[in-house]
Formats: sequence, structure tokens, C-alpha cells
Amino acid sequence: MSMKNVKIVELNADNWYECCELEVSTEQKEYMVPNAVSIAQSKFEPTLKPFAIYFEDKAVGFLMYNSVQEELDGYWVYRIMVDKKFQGRGIGKAATDLMISEMAKLPHAQKIVVGYHPDNFGAHKLYSSLGFIDNGDRFGKEMAVIKYLNY
Repeated sequence: MSMKNVKIVELNADNWYECCELEVSTEQKEYMVPNAVSIAQSKFEPTLKPFAIYFEDKAVGFLMYNSVQEELDGYWVYRIMVDKKFQGRGIGKAATDLMISEMAKLPHAQKIVVGYHPDNFGAHKLYSSLGFIDNGDRFGKEMAVIKYLNY
């Protein structure tokens, strides 16, 4: 698959409902809140930036990050998911790469942080492949991994 077929588009009136209909696999449901909850959260927390993930011309995923620094002095990824019908094609990795490029433009961006449940092996594989490092940081039931941005 060519990564040029993957793009991220800021959530808007034309794609928000499509994102609400996307679902992860049954095994992943315990690790993810529904996209509709994340979309609602972004309306009450304006620093959260929600995006639809497109493969070719179809919305196949959803991601969201915070545009202000939080714990560990980093910018946090809040959500990233790809619909169960489109998983295993490299779409999530390509979209995460695009998101990292966007987040790197934020003021004083030196670290990107993402938290996930230690049993979520798919998330672990994805973030490890993109250079996120586990320094042992834990927040409740989640582990936090960090990608250090190089200038």
C-alpha cells in the first residue's frame, strides 16, 4: 500500500458522523472509548484536535491529540483508531506518522506522549515501530510512552 493514499483531515461537518460509525475489533473494544465520546470531549475541551483518517477517499479511522503540553512536558495523543475492516494495512502507522508531523509544529514540541493499556499489544507494536520509548511512566492502568522529537 502506498502511504500517499492515507491522509488526515480535521474533523468537520462532512466527516464527523462517519467517524462515529467506525469500530475497532472486538478484542480492542475494552481499550477504546467510542469515537462519539471523543468527538463530544473535543467540543468541551477546545485544545483537543480531532481528525478523520482517510484511506483513498473513505474515512477509515479517527485520531485526536492535545495542542497544549500536559504531563511529562509533552503533547499527548488522546485517540487513534482504524476501523476493524481496514486494520493490518499500515493505515494506522501512516496516519500516526502524519499526526506526529502535525504535532511537531506545535510550540516548543520536544516530546509526544501516548498512554495505553499494557495488554494492548497492537498499540505497543505500533508505537514501538514509530520510535516511542517506554521510560516506565504509568498513569493509573495505562503506561505512557514517549517519542522524542529531533531538530
